Amino acid sequence: MVCAATTFISNLSTTQQASTVLTYNKTDAVKWSNLPCGSNCRVGIQLSTLSTTQLANAKAVVKQAMGTVTGTGYDQAMKILLADDVLGASRSGYSSGTYFISFLGTPTTTGTWQMQFGGHHLAVNVTVSAGVVTGASPFFIGVEPKSWIEGSITYAPLAANQSTMAAVLASLTSSQLASAKLSSTFSDVVLGPGSDGKFPTTKVGVSASTFSTEQKALVLAAIKQWVSNIDDETATSLLATYNSEMDNTYIAYSGSAGGTSGNAGTFLISNADYVRIDGPSVWIEFVCQSGVVYSTQIHYHSIYRDHKRDYGNNFTF
Repeated sequence: MVCAATTFISNLSTTQQASTVLTYNKTDAVKWSNLPCGSNCRVGIQLSTLSTTQLANAKAVVKQAMGTVTGTGYDQAMKILLADDVLGASRSGYSSGTYFISFLGTPTTTGTWQMQFGGHHLAVNVTVSAGVVTGASPFFIGVEPKSWIEGSITYAPLAANQSTMAAVLASLTSSQLASAKLSSTFSDVVLGPGSDGKFPTTKVGVSASTFSTEQKALVLAAIKQWVSNIDDETATSLLATYNSEMDNTYIAYSGSAGGTSGNAGTFLISNADYVRIDGPSVWIEFVCQSGVVYSTQIHYHSIYRDHKRDYGNNFTF
């Protein structure tokens, strides 16, 4: 990752470098968004301003930073960019070129620095200290439309995220579903941009300590869809931590349509359908929203955070 970053930075002009490599500080570290607000809500250099070679170098950094699992990590991120081109064909203001990359601090194997990559429906924040990834979150993903076809290829960047969460909910018994159901409704994720450190003090829902071995495996499989946004070695370590904390992890959901035990197809299909995984460390939210450009469809928003490791645990909120 450091080698790829060094190559990318060295091939930028002095002016471009000044926009790309910034001081490591809290103000810029938390300046990310899921909105199509360009440079007004994020720092760094815009992809559309890069040459073909520079763009390839930028994506090489992101590829090194993110996981290699198909359907998540780098693969998922690039498909989210493609979705913005689909939106751009229908409405101005959306484009895969309107994404930004920045480094807070110089990428080295000795110091502390953070890579940010994101734009509409995507925020990747990777913190590194002394050559070790210390933070893979906050990590925001979303997509509209939730699926589309180009040629003979069907794209559905968050389909696995939706299906693994739906499988968790469908595995719950009627009694467990009753315990997991929240009375509140959610139009968006709770801990999106600007909500750093605002984890609820009380966990809600049903405790995974009541789950069977098979149910716990489904929860872990769902978590893996988000944790695999980081390099494979770090993802493996994080997943082991979250698995060890499973009995103190809670599942909660909400939605007007509810859902039926044993039927995954009845969960996370309508506007305001929502699910949350909240453990001692892991925090994941997934919500269905009405479409913005495709108003007759739903689209997805999701956030992955870590109670202890957001931004490498380098800031106080």
